[in-house]
Order: sequence, then C-alpha cells, then structure tokens
Amino acid sequence: MTQEVNVEFRVPWAQSSHARSVFGTLALQMTTLEDVVEGKDYNFPTEEQATLEYWKTTDAFKEQLRRSEGRPEYVFYDGPPFATGLPHYGHILAGTIKDVVTRFACSTGHHVTRRFGWDCHGLPVEYEIDKKLEIKGKEDVLRMGIDKYNEECRAIVMRYSKEWEKTVTRTGRWIDFENDYKTLDPSYMESVWWVFKTLYEKGLVYKGFKVMPYSTACNTPLSNFEAGLDYRDVSDPAVMVAFPVIGCALQSSLVAWTTTPWTLPSNLALCVNPTFKYVYVKNPDGKVFIVAEVRVASLPGATKKAKGDKAAPLSDGWSIVKTVSGAELKDLRYEPIFPFFQEEMQHTAFRVCVDSYVTDDSGTGVVHQAPAYGEDDYRVCVAHGIVEKGGVLPDPVDVNGLFIAPVPAPFAGQHVKAADKDLIQAIKDSGRLVDNRSIVHSYPFCWRSHTPLIYKAVGSFFVKVEEIKDKILANNKKTRWVPSYVQEKRFHNWLENAHDWSISRNRYWGTPIPVWQSKDGEETRVIGSIAELEEATGTKITDIHRHFIDHLEIPSSRGPQFPPLKRVEDVFDCWFESGSMPYAQQHYPFENKERFEKSIFPANFIAEGLDQTRGWFYTLMVLSTALFDKPAFQNLVCNGLVLAGDGKKMSKSLKNYPDPNEILNKYGADALRLYLINSPVVRAEPLRFKEDGVFQVLKELFLPWYNAYRFLVQNVKRVEEETGKKFNPLAPGQEPVNVLDRWIASATSSLVTFVKTEMEHYRLYTVVPKLVNFIGQLTNVYVRYNRSRLKGKNGDDDTNRALTSLFNVLLVLCKTMAPFTPFFTENMYQNLKLCLPDAGASEPSVHFCLFPEANADSVDARVEASVARMQSVIEVGRQIRERHNKPLKTPLKRMIVSCEDAEFLQDLQGELRAYVVEELNVRELECELDPLKFATIKAEPNFAVLGKRLGKAMGAVGKAVKEMSVADILAFQKSGEFVVGDTTLGLEDIVVKKEFSLPEGFTAETMDAATGEGDVMVVMELEITQSLLDSGAAREFVNRLQKLRKSAGLQASDTVSVFFEPAPGNAEDATQAMLRMLKTEQAYLLESLGSVPQAIAAKPADLNVVATGECSLSTGAEF
Repeated sequence: MTQEVNVEFRVPWAQSSHARSVFGTLALQMTTLEDVVEGKDYNFPTEEQATLEYWKTTDAFKEQLRRSEGRPEYVFYDGPPFATGLPHYGHILAGTIKDVVTRFACSTGHHVTRRFGWDCHGLPVEYEIDKKLEIKGKEDVLRMGIDKYNEECRAIVMRYSKEWEKTVTRTGRWIDFENDYKTLDPSYMESVWWVFKTLYEKGLVYKGFKVMPYSTACNTPLSNFEAGLDYRDVSDPAVMVAFPVIGCALQSSLVAWTTTPWTLPSNLALCVNPTFKYVYVKNPDGKVFIVAEVRVASLPGATKKAKGDKAAPLSDGWSIVKTVSGAELKDLRYEPIFPFFQEEMQHTAFRVCVDSYVTDDSGTGVVHQAPAYGEDDYRVCVAHGIVEKGGVLPDPVDVNGLFIAPVPAPFAGQHVKAADKDLIQAIKDSGRLVDNRSIVHSYPFCWRSHTPLIYKAVGSFFVKVEEIKDKILANNKKTRWVPSYVQEKRFHNWLENAHDWSISRNRYWGTPIPVWQSKDGEETRVIGSIAELEEATGTKITDIHRHFIDHLEIPSSRGPQFPPLKRVEDVFDCWFESGSMPYAQQHYPFENKERFEKSIFPANFIAEGLDQTRGWFYTLMVLSTALFDKPAFQNLVCNGLVLAGDGKKMSKSLKNYPDPNEILNKYGADALRLYLINSPVVRAEPLRFKEDGVFQVLKELFLPWYNAYRFLVQNVKRVEEETGKKFNPLAPGQEPVNVLDRWIASATSSLVTFVKTEMEHYRLYTVVPKLVNFIGQLTNVYVRYNRSRLKGKNGDDDTNRALTSLFNVLLVLCKTMAPFTPFFTENMYQNLKLCLPDAGASEPSVHFCLFPEANADSVDARVEASVARMQSVIEVGRQIRERHNKPLKTPLKRMIVSCEDAEFLQDLQGELRAYVVEELNVRELECELDPLKFATIKAEPNFAVLGKRLGKAMGAVGKAVKEMSVADILAFQKSGEFVVGDTTLGLEDIVVKKEFSLPEGFTAETMDAATGEGDVMVVMELEITQSLLDSGAAREFVNRLQKLRKSAGLQASDTVSVFFEPAPGNAEDATQAMLRMLKTEQAYLLESLGSVPQAIAAKPADLNVVATGECSLSTGAEF
C-alpha cells in the first residue's frame, strides 16, 4: 500500500520575490567568485568560443612568448603539411600532441617558438592542376608553358590555409601562423640549394641510372619510402611462358612465371638459382619443360594431390627426363618471346643467368629478366654482360606508361597495365603460353594519383645513403622515440635496408636542382646560393622557380669557344625540401648562422604519424647526418593512424566518419583532444574513431570535474554570504587536518611529480590515464565523501580548511591539466584566480603560470595507501549489498574488516571510520587483525609461473603446496619463502586463497563476506530490524526533499521549513510508522534539513509555499 506525503517549503526571511531578489543582489556584491551554471547548462563549445575570444583580445599566445623571453630555448620543429587539402583527425591528433608538449615545455621554464610550416611544392600541387586543366603529360605542360603552369600551381598552394588556421586555432593549439615558413619562399629554396651543394662537395651526390618505382600518372619516379606509403591488395595476371632452348636435343623449353606480362616485350634474359635442382619434365603431349624440381607441381596437371607431408607424385603420362643443377643451365640460349629487340641485342642477350635472388617459394624457379623494369633484373643483366652499366636499355615505355616503338600495334599507345590482356593473347597465339591465371597480391600505388606504380629505369640525382648508413644508424640511437619500438624495430629495420635516395623529379613546380652542365657532360657547376647564380650569370634574381632561371646560362670555364652551361631540367623531390626544413626555415647559413648552430639545432622535439618513419623522420635523419653527423631531433613522439569506426581508412566518398568541425561544435575541442591522447593512437597503434568516445569523455570526466568546481563555488559563496568575509585560501591556519584533506593534498603532490616525470620522458600515454583517474578520485571520493563538511557541518574552521583544500587541488589541477585541456582550465582559472591576493593580475592566464611544484611536505604514503584500501573496502561492501538486494538507503547493523595490516586497521577505525560508515550506511564498524577469525586459508601453486620452470617436478611440488598447513601458510606469508625438497618457492609462486567461514549463530542470509584488494576481507551482517528500517526511511525522506529543493531553484544557503500531511486514504499503521520515524530520526533530519518536519497544521498562514511534492517511502508510508 502506498502512502503520499504533501511536502511544503517555506522561506522564513524571504516573504516576497522582490525581497529575495534584493538579497541575492546584496549577496552577489560581497562574494568573490562568479556564479557558475549547473553542469547540464554548461555548454562546452560555447564556453570555448568565449575563451578563444579572450585569447584573441589579450593576444595571449604572443604575450606568453613575450613573458618567456630570456628563458632557455626549447626547440620544436613542425612538419609542414600541404594546404591543398583540409585538415583531418590525423592532423588534429598530431597537432594536439605537439601543443600538449610545447605548452608543457613553456610551463616548465622554457621559451618555445612555434612556427607553422607549409609544404608548397611537388606532386600534390601539380596533381591538382593536372586534374583542373586536364593535363595528360609533359607535352601538354610545354604547350601551355612552364611559366603559366607554375603560376597556376602557386595560385592554389595556400587554397585552404585559412581553413587550416581556423581548425588549428579552434582545437586550442597555439602556433604562429603570421611568422610561418613556406617551402616556396626564395629564402627557403636558397637554403635547400645550400644543402644540396654541401652534399655535392662532400661527395655524397651522384647522377645515376636506376630502376625505381615510377608513377605513370604523375610522370615521375618515386623514392622507395614513397612507394611504401600506399600498398593495396590487387588482382593481377599470373602467366607461365615457354622459352624454347636453342640447340636442345630434347626440344625443351624453360618456363618462366611472371605477374607483369607487360614487361615481356623487353625480356633480355632468364635467371635461375645456381644451387637449386632443375628438372626436364615431359608431359603427355611430349613437350619438355625445365623448372625447379620443387616447383614441378606449379605446372598445370603435372602432379596428383599430395598425401600428408609427402611430395605430390607425378600425374599419369608425366615423367622426369633429366635433372641438373641451376649452375649447369648457365648461358643456355633461348628463343625470344617477342622479336622487338632481337636484332640489336642478339649478341649479348636471350640467355640464362644465375643468381641467388631466385627463390623456390612461388613460380617455377625461372625468372624472366627485363633490366629496364626491375632492380634485380638490372643488376643481374649488368653482372652477366647482357647490358652495360650506364648504357642504353631496351625501354619501349614512355613517361606516361604507354608502349612506344619498336613495340608495334596493337600494343603501341596502350598503357602497359591495360596491354596485359592483348599481350597474353599474343603469347597464346604463338603457342608459348603454358598457364594463365590471376593472383591477388600486395602492390604499390602512387600515394598521390592512387594509380598502380610500375618499376622503370630512370636517370636521377641520388644521395649516397648507403655510404653513410652506419652513421645514420648511430645517430638514430642518440634519439628518444615514444614509443621506443618504432625506433628500435620499424625505423631501425628501414635504415638497415636503406638504398641510395633519389632526390630529383622530372617535374616543374619545385625547387630547381641547381646544376648547370655542358652539353657534352664534361663540365658541371653546382650553385649554392642566389648570389652565386647572379654572379655567374650577371642577372638580378628575385625568384628561383624554373620559369625564372631555366633560361639562364653560365659561360663555360673552358673558354668562349665552348657553348655555355645550361641547367638540368629536374627539380627536387618535395621530401628533400621538407627534410631541409631545420635549415631552410631559418634561411641558414645566410642568416641566423650563429644562433642556429648554438641554440636551435637539433630540435628538442618533433611529432608526426607512423607513416613518417619512411618520410619526414627519415629525410630529417639522412640530411642532418650527411651535413653535421648528428640527428636533427632529440625526442620524437610517433602517433598511430586514426581510422573510421569500422576499422577502414577514413574516406570522404564513403562518409564513414563525422566531420571534425561537427565534433568540435558539438562536444568542444578539449573533449576531442583528451579522447585522442587517451587512446592507443599515442602509442603508435591504430584508433577506430567513435563519436560516442568523445561524448563519454565529456560525460565521465569533464562534467564530474566541472561539478566539483561548481560545488566549491557554491559553498565559497555560501560561506562568504553567511560570514561577510572574503574567502582567502592563502590565509594562515588553514593547513589540512582532516584525513581526506591530507589525502587529496598528498595525492595532488604525487600527481604533479608523476606528470612532470612522465612528460619529461614524453610518455603522454601514461600521463592522461593518471590524470583521468585523479579527477575520478577528486570527484567520486573527496567531494562526494566531504559534501557535508564543505557545506559547513563541522563548523567554520573545518569548512574553511575543506574549501581551501578543494580550492588548492582545483588550482593545481588547472595548472597541471592546462597543456591537455587548455579551454576548460582557462575558464576555471579565470574564476578561481579571483580568490588570490592580486586576483591573478600577475598571471592573467593559466597558460602563463609555471607548472606547479610538488609539495614534498604534504606527501603521505600511508594516508594514500589507507584511503585506496578504504575505497576497496567500500566497493566490496557495496557488492555484498547488491548480491543480497540490500539497497544503500537501508542501514545495516554491523560490518567487520579483517586484514593483517595493523596500520590500515588503525586508520580505518580512526580517521576513516566516519567515511566508511556513511558510505555503506552501517551502524557499527569493527576491525579484526586475525585473518582466521572469519576465514579459512589454503595454498595453491601458481601453475602459470611454475609450470615452465619446474617441468616434471611440478607434480610433486604442486602436491606439497596444496598440503600446506595453516601454520605453513602463515609462516610463508611472513617469510616469503617455502621450501619443497631442493626447490625454494617465493611469493609469486604460491597463491594463498581466503574463503569466508560463517561464524556460529549466522546463516548465509544474515551474514556474507568478500575479499578486496590487498587481501582485505569485508564481512557484513545483513539482518534488518525495525530500527534499521526507520533509518532507511529517513534517508529516503531527506533524499526526496533535497530533490524538491533543487527543482524549486533553492540555494544551499536558503533555510526552509518543511510541513507534511498523510495522503488521502493513507493506512493508519503507515502513518504511525512515519510519525515514529520522524521521532526516532529527529537528530538526523535536523542535521540534514536544517529543521524538523512538522504536521501541516503547524504551518503559519502567512508563510510563502515555494514547493510541494509527494513522497512514497519503502515502509509503505505516503505523504
């Protein structure tokens, strides 16, 4: 039966709304802190916009730089993005990491210059123009004019720069866009020339001819690390082709397997492994094929199905005619598959070579060689005299990837990949096709045009990476990478296998390679500065892009009878330009030379994504080693990739991720920042981006944090209103005395020490979880457990100490978290600083404050340990209640905490007792040092630890452990050792388990127990008496009235009277139960409500009723 209670509030002083508003005005004038709205009304994105406006109005970033001038310089290099695309989550992630680290560096006493940079040259820009103007190849560019083409490129390089600045600024990142650097600036380009000339003079540059990854869409070779940026699984043809051996009595044919049929028109040789066995195998038609012995099964129909581990037997009608070694096949001549180069190459080509690079894990063990399209092919053919190094190669493919003469129709004019089908048909028509299938394999694509790459021999300028590899490896070891495995494995392995670096591109929009050569190639001059070129040509130069200098000629040093030197056509690869960034952004060595060499090289810190291990990280390391034999950076944070929620790459066309601006406008930048850096992506692992994850950060971290701050503000204002005195957290005599005040002060100091240590080692992935955990402790433990103290329960002195403790923690937390959540901490700091003596005038922004110093005197390891174990006790107690369906609002008679830590039990029975009793709503708390009073113990071997170590002896040792007596176990726990025969076991080898032993006189329904962390057992009496039921009803009643106060908009300082009446039809016994509860719980109700509820008949007629409500209690009473 339910019973309803009509509850009315009255405000004794405020007889009218006018009187209340006047009082509110008076109170506002005398309070220090500004009002703050409820958590549900706090709009994070809106408040962040206000903070952005504050930073803009006060020019906060520049002011921070001005204030920190003269401090030690902390050097940060920002990797330049392209402004031809919009920023995505990967950019926001890297930018957040950079911002966190540089803000922290500034807060720890450094001056940190932060310049944004732009990558303005190269394929990304040209590709956009090619699409816009429908340019298909070099002829189109030359027809248009390089000058017009380059100016088209210049016009779009900063297309999205304002969008970038808007997004970067909105995420809270402080970086200088006004004093940015651009790779297209003549000063930047001039330093790139200096880098190149310096390498040239050191003998580390050469012009070579090399098979390289080649983009037919972009008409340019790519470096090896660029080729590794975009691998995809594709289906390609996999064909076997017969090459009849000339002069063989068996009329045999070598069978080669290839997945690139388009290279067969340029075939010049076949290659076998000299150590493999090769067989002449005859099929039922009498044809004899030569393949590796272990690859016979690859021939269609050659073998039956294998049984077990045995080799597959030959099919009926197939036979092995002859077996030879690969070395015996050397120099066999064969008939070319196509005749296109037969006449010019017949004296050196179309024969068998031997090399150990041929494997037997796929194909036939016979590899066809087209030296113009394969690095190994080229090497093998040069070694066997098929072609000459530096000589002309058969290469019937133009810069666009189209077949040209001498390859005839129907192949001529087709793209090589498109011609595969026709080529295979031609081979089939000639009777030389042995097999035609398809294969799915991983294949490189152009990272800009997203088209398949081919491998093609091209002329290029190279940096001799292989010559300085040992120095690069040594310099890599001088740096610190986070996480370290990226440095020690991924990057180290890449360096170990690094090849000479192709740095030139046969393109247009880039820094021209400053090499002038004579037509006969006998004279070369490398230019290292604009002044040097002006002097050499007698021409004033303002821009050094191709269309400004290509026409310039340098007189021959051999005399006027020789023609002048002309510039080579190539431009630098944009990776060479970005790798030159440390020098070029400073216009080194033409400016800032002394400052650069003394204080801004190498960088203290850089950060980018995992993909840059083969990009910017690599080029920085190569060039700094080549120039100065030192790394370009000291510390590096490498982040993983941000993927869509389905684990796929984020795609605009698939729309499989939310727009970053929508997330920023919906949840705010702080929530996004913390979501990203509190994820596996900061450990270089992938992150599946989920919008709900950002929301959860807001809900589980920021709102509780905000509510703790709001609770402080409310109670500071209440105290100031009640006392008429300004709250001064720095006043003497407010040192923490209460155990939780001491605990939170100690925990705060420990946090500051931890954060500073970890940030100095760039371990963001350990810092953020610790910060998140601390905020949880602050809100869920300190504020929750101390609400009544903060509200004034124990008098003014205790309240001021509690408020001072909370204020100090929030202020320190603001300064600690400022690098991570710059908006929220700024907003909070602007209010908190009003309580400081100068109202924060000395530090008008939290981002001008130095990182807090840990207070060593406040660190109390015992208090921290005891409070942590107390929380475990409370959690276990709640679990026992839930298990027996005993809600917290119902008091229980007794709980016992049993463990062998006397200090903890002393703390629990002393200063911590009130918190445990309150949180678990128990009448009595007992502590028991004897672990066997409420439990039995037994020992079990830790099989996971001992199994491998003991082997066969495990059985006997395990049996002895299980038979340990109670005395043995207690002695083991004390000494940490237990000996079985010749084996000594330690604490990690034996698991001691406690099992609750029900005392006499109790049943499983009236008493239960559970064990928490630190081997602490919690025992709870569960029997409910009438007195306990009344106490529970009183708590329900108070909870209902507190909600009614909140819904009426009452403040904590508002005093009210409470009147009640039974609901119509309420049973008499329920009414009497209610009256009994009001009498027996009178002291609790007075303490909680500030007044004792009275019958409605006692209400004066002239009092204002500000709220009414109904209340149903678990006892059955309704009012």
